[in-house]
Amino acid sequence: MDSLKQTEKIVKISKVLSDSNRMEIIKLLNKRSMCVHAIVCHLNISQPAVSKHLKQLADIGLLVSEKKGMYVHYSLKKEILLNYLNDIEKIVS
Repeated sequence: MDSLKQTEKIVKISKVLSDSNRMEIIKLLNKRSMCVHAIVCHLNISQPAVSKHLKQLADIGLLVSEKKGMYVHYSLKKEILLNYLNDIEKIVS
């Protein structure tokens, strides 16, 4: 990946991660997969707001979704986050 594309990718992920609710969602999903309703209960924000945050996290590749019965469960793709942190480390080292 060329330097400009890598920088754009880092900036895109950084912007999505800059929201405290999205960071709280990442912390929750780091422990286990969860459906929207469970995340709503933990964060005490509206279902539409949680869904919007999940979409933004999914759009940058940080989430995997799996339909289980009536619910969609989301889990964190840790390797994407670890790659992002590695790319940041390369910039500052």
